[in-house]
Amino acid sequence: MPINITMPALSPTMEEGNLAKWLVKEGDKIKSGDVIAEIETDKATMEVEAVDEGTVAKILVPAGTEGVKVNALIAVLAGEGEDVAAAASGAGAAPAAAPKAEAAPAPAATPAPVASSAPAVASAPAATDGQRTFASPLARRLAKDAGIDLTALVGSGPHGRVIKKDIEAAAAGGGVAKATPAAQPAAASAPALAKGQSEDAVLKLFEPGSYELVPHDGMRKTIAKRLQESKQTIPHFYVTVDCELDALLALRTQLNDAAPKSKDGVPAYKLSVNDMVIKALALALRDVPDANVSWTDSNMVKHKHADVGVAVSIPGGLITPIIRSAELKTLSAISNEMKDYGKRAKERKLKPEEYQGGTTAVSNMGMMGVKNFAAVVNPPHATILAVGAGEQRVIVRKGEMVVATVMSVTLSTDHRAVDGALGAELLGAFKGYIENPMGMLV
Repeated sequence: MPINITMPALSPTMEEGNLAKWLVKEGDKIKSGDVIAEIETDKATMEVEAVDEGTVAKILVPAGTEGVKVNALIAVLAGEGEDVAAAASGAGAAPAAAPKAEAAPAPAATPAPVASSAPAVASAPAATDGQRTFASPLARRLAKDAGIDLTALVGSGPHGRVIKKDIEAAAAGGGVAKATPAAQPAAASAPALAKGQSEDAVLKLFEPGSYELVPHDGMRKTIAKRLQESKQTIPHFYVTVDCELDALLALRTQLNDAAPKSKDGVPAYKLSVNDMVIKALALALRDVPDANVSWTDSNMVKHKHADVGVAVSIPGGLITPIIRSAELKTLSAISNEMKDYGKRAKERKLKPEEYQGGTTAVSNMGMMGVKNFAAVVNPPHATILAVGAGEQRVIVRKGEMVVATVMSVTLSTDHRAVDGALGAELLGAFKGYIENPMGMLV
């Protein structure tokens, strides 16, 4: 019998992904463990390995196809001794999901998605059906933004479906029928925006031609959804302290100067202030274990290790790779792990297990010159530490004014799990490690 290859679920919440690239072609022989394709999710690009061995009889979902549902049939293998042509012809009978009508905007408190188990490809059986043109949701949005008439296009996607590259080609080549835009009233006396108002209602507030529309990608949609849910469902509480940095900066210099070097003169590590912040927060959570928790409706989840997520800015959004058991790791190990994560994050090559979960997070905007800010708690975390810039300030020490390097940090907490007193205790422990950094070495 032919062997079906389906769209894998690369994370617990993945519903669909983009089939970015095939690394095999029809007729290729593959074995278990061979990398056969690259899948793009909202956060990363990951390689997919074959589970079975055989000959690629038919590829059902072309490279570049967007919105392929989890468990959708994407290719068929002919097993050992099986007729490849017969397996390929049988693959044509694979069911395909009927295209869905454009969905209305979901209500604000939509729950997090769960992985779909529909055994169908997110593609249409034909390009048109009566008056209807089948196209991916992204293609529809791009066509609308560009004023392109979808019915004038011939799709290059599965079964003639119009996809993103068809819209881009039409927009670049011209000569395609343009949809007649509806007249827009002037934006003079527009009413105040209501929550969840439609795109048309927003655009009516601005003069035509005074803006451009940039479609949201999967990462931006995920960020928006999770942060909206966080602010709507988590009662945030904020605690701020100032930490003196001079002792930490001096120790950092000593440790970096003592780093062993390779034959080429490359140091084994180069510590940053952020590396030391990660370690200090992890140790503070070890010392105040009641704050190292996650909230559920039934239980308080008390974690045995401090898994510290670190917000990393990447094109189109941010991602939070996690330093696991950071309280047990040396500063040099944390530093090198973060450098690796930062590089691969920008290439969108992180694995789901490297950025999902965690027990707390650090968001450091001090390197951007930001003095003070409050971050949004990212569930399942109950805390997140916002780190400002270290700057020279005049302080009073033993009744005398002196100049010190001071950093303001703000702890945001889920007040259901970490109340004000507990948050203050955690932040006090953190401040102790920052101002007496030798404690991080023992």
